[in-house]
Amino acid sequence: MERRDGTTTGAALLEVNNIEVIYNHVILVLKGVSLSVPEGAIVALLGANGAGKTTTLKAISNLLRAERGEVTKGSIHYRGERVDALNPSELVRRGLIQVMEGRHCFAHLTVEENLLTGAFTRAREGKARIAEDLELVYKYFPRLRERRRSIAGYTSGGEQQMTAIGRALMSKPKMILLDEPSMGLAPQLVEEIFEIVAQLNRQEGVSFVVAEQNTNIALRYADYGYILENGRVVMDGAADVLRSNEDVKEFYLGLSTTGRKSYRDVKHYRRRKRWLA
Repeated sequence: MERRDGTTTGAALLEVNNIEVIYNHVILVLKGVSLSVPEGAIVALLGANGAGKTTTLKAISNLLRAERGEVTKGSIHYRGERVDALNPSELVRRGLIQVMEGRHCFAHLTVEENLLTGAFTRAREGKARIAEDLELVYKYFPRLRERRRSIAGYTSGGEQQMTAIGRALMSKPKMILLDEPSMGLAPQLVEEIFEIVAQLNRQEGVSFVVAEQNTNIALRYADYGYILENGRVVMDGAADVLRSNEDVKEFYLGLSTTGRKSYRDVKHYRRRKRWLA
């Protein structure tokens, strides 16, 4: 896969093969979803609310069982190993971690204490190594250094999102699954967070799968994208190709050849017919 800067990504780090997810033994949520994430890539998982983006991430990170969900068909491979039977803590130890939607922090702990909880699985490495990685987090999130002694529950939404990503970094991941990082944040903060994601990708080699409703910004920073609708992948391709696609421009970026158009103005069947023809 070719990246935004023209360089080439490595071999597949994550492979999701035709998975089906069912909740409460009866509710079919994902229907044959497949995707591939090369090492060193940023892959966007796009779609409207309820399309299946969060469920896909939770299937990968094995967090479905807490919500009475399960992968009933297909397989998930990470670094060449089938991992859909592993528990989430084992996945974290192998370098795959999810940052949950909603900026989940330990509200009663300080920002720095939140960050240090991310290194829980690395306790045997010693305090010096963990302190080095804490400094690395502060390098990418200088605002967190300023707020390190502040109670996380009293920080801003943007600072909490930075804390959640920083905490994930403390586990020394190879891949981060980032769920709706723009939710509830001002555009300037969203831009800042995506820029930091891009820096972590380029400079630290962290691969990302970013689930986003904000298609415009996600495709500006991603190398490749998958669009979900009603639990299925209906379109995928290089990010710049998706951005120039008329369907994507019309239904997700709010643009068309005739000017700006509302998503609600277009019949659902028309969109499906064009994408699945």
